[in-house]
Amino acid sequence: MEYILIFISAIFVNNIVLAQFLGICPFLGVSKKIETSLGMSAAVAFVLTLATIVTYLVQKLVLDPFGLQYLQTIAFILVIAALVQMVEIVMKKVSPALYQALGIFLPLITTNCAVLGVAILVIQKDFSLLQSVVYAFSTAIGFGLALTVFAGMREQLELVNVPKGMRGMAIVLVAAGLLSLAFMGFSGVDNGLRMLFGLE
Repeated sequence: MEYILIFISAIFVNNIVLAQFLGICPFLGVSKKIETSLGMSAAVAFVLTLATIVTYLVQKLVLDPFGLQYLQTIAFILVIAALVQMVEIVMKKVSPALYQALGIFLPLITTNCAVLGVAILVIQKDFSLLQSVVYAFSTAIGFGLALTVFAGMREQLELVNVPKGMRGMAIVLVAAGLLSLAFMGFSGVDNGLRMLFGLE
């Protein structure tokens, strides 16, 4: 039951973009079309889950035993950057079609602070490896959901006659704020489920 709560909480209640404000750059930059947002979502889901597993193992097997916790941020950044590069190289060799589809988005993931944020959050929350994987994958789904819904909103905004002073990034930021408010409606779900299953 704990895994279901982690899953629901990461997607809706504590959405990485709309509640924790991590990964705003790709959220605003890659959300012009639904197709590109779906590609970015798939790439983030893959890299986020893989990066969380590797950084978790680095923390537990290298940093904690040798008392090097103060190097966590630098170590995680290096691991994520190296991991993205390796994934890019392997994907280019193994599946050129998938590389062509996601190739544009893979370098962007290196600078996506949501990946680093999740890697650090699972350590702070003291999750087990399985809980970390569930949290990372759920967070990636939440990121993809927010990105795709926002891309749909932006496509609709292209068809609407927006007042001159609100055109461009202004209306995009207003739309992002409204989407964030909509997701705030899920804030009671987490506590309600915990009480329902006696985990509170």
